[in-house]
Amino acid sequence: MASDYVIELIAKRIAGDIVWSSNIGLSMKKWREMFGISQSELARVLGISQTVIADYERGRRQPGSAFVKKFVQGLIEIDERRGFKVISELSKSFTLNFPFIMDMRDFETPICFDELTIAVDGIPLNSTINLKKIYGYVVVDSLTAITALSGMEFYQFLSLVFNRVIVFTKVTSGRSPIIALKISPVKPDVVVLHKPLKMDPLSIDLADKEGINIIISTKRNEEELIKSLRTLVHSKSL
Repeated sequence: MASDYVIELIAKRIAGDIVWSSNIGLSMKKWREMFGISQSELARVLGISQTVIADYERGRRQPGSAFVKKFVQGLIEIDERRGFKVISELSKSFTLNFPFIMDMRDFETPICFDELTIAVDGIPLNSTINLKKIYGYVVVDSLTAITALSGMEFYQFLSLVFNRVIVFTKVTSGRSPIIALKISPVKPDVVVLHKPLKMDPLSIDLADKEGINIIISTKRNEEELIKSLRTLVHSKSL
């Protein structure tokens, strides 16, 4: 089964491809046929008539962003009923198949350090300068990520963390994640470590030198941590 963050990223890519296309109608038709869905089946899910979809695909109507989103959601809803057959294949072709990522979201508006700290029941361990706004988060199973990733794959993964906070779960001392980030050319401004057993002083020292802010999350479990982070997605920062 595809994870929520993968489905969301694929949905955004499909919607972007449709909107960016020089012929929106043909792009809509292309994606509908890629999912193996008929106009009539999609129309039933969207609660509209088949002729409406036909008009969009033939260029007789121009869809707004709200309808494009609804259109893509309809494709995914039908694919879910079929066991995510198409989404699973798209996740491979989009190189999003990182099984160690537990969740990943972007915030509608950027949040600040204090908002993040409160959301994760956090304890800041250090404070570096030039802290920027935070635009999203990635929750990572640290054990799986560190043991399974090659160097190139790790750099590919880090391309996802620009202006996002990385949240590491299953942390023992924090040393391995921080050392891995130390040798990377791409570094997050903030790292959240979920309930480390014992924090390694070397990790804090390395983080200070690399300009990485560390927050210890005291959330009871990973489910509560992710649920709380998701409440920030639609929050309104001032």
